Amino acid sequence: MHIAEGFLPPAHAIAWGVASAPFVVHGVRSLTREVREHPESTLLLGASGAFTFVLSALKLPSVTGSCSHPTGTGLGAILFRPPIMAVLGTITLLFQALLLAHGGLTTLGANVFSMAVVGPWAGYAVYRLLRRYDVPLMVAVFFGAFVADLSTYCVTSVQLALAFPDPSSGFLGALGKFGSIFAVTQIPLAVSEGLLTVIVMRLLVQSSRGELTRLGVLLTKTGTKEQAVAR
Repeated sequence: MHIAEGFLPPAHAIAWGVASAPFVVHGVRSLTREVREHPESTLLLGASGAFTFVLSALKLPSVTGSCSHPTGTGLGAILFRPPIMAVLGTITLLFQALLLAHGGLTTLGANVFSMAVVGPWAGYAVYRLLRRYDVPLMVAVFFGAFVADLSTYCVTSVQLALAFPDPSSGFLGALGKFGSIFAVTQIPLAVSEGLLTVIVMRLLVQSSRGELTRLGVLLTKTGTKEQAVAR
């Protein structure tokens, strides 16, 4: 997913940076408010950021000869909502570009848009939709994390197809090629990330029940302290 330093044409790099900026600015405001009003959430925020950093730093060879990796953004999006995940994802991508040579500064905007903006929003939308129809928590968590991961690679395929259309078949031809390299081969990793996110969420249910209730992940029945957790 990390588009390498200097890989995108300058106009595309700038455009994706401009597109990502409003989401990151909004996320900074949301993160500042969360920390100011609920300082006890700092530890869980840090854990969510670390989860994203570690998973997205893994480089695993794919069947097409390229490398893929999980994104880790679904967990933070479910816990703290997508705006805050935009900030955590941007920080992750910035440190990876500077310290690990994953991605780059010129392509930071494009990588932020795919992994820290679209991924969290898509995953969170699926999670909220499933919970609205009383789907068990852990099932909703799995599909939220799965979609957050896979949608990131779908957007990356679109970004590369826009930058490098096929000489004969244009954008659609390039999208098919990039999609087969990135999006299709990402499905097993997306499944793995969904399962791992479920495991982490189960641990959080056991260790941070009060915080998850405050965040709305665990629901309380009216007038009682009974919580609707995984079924």
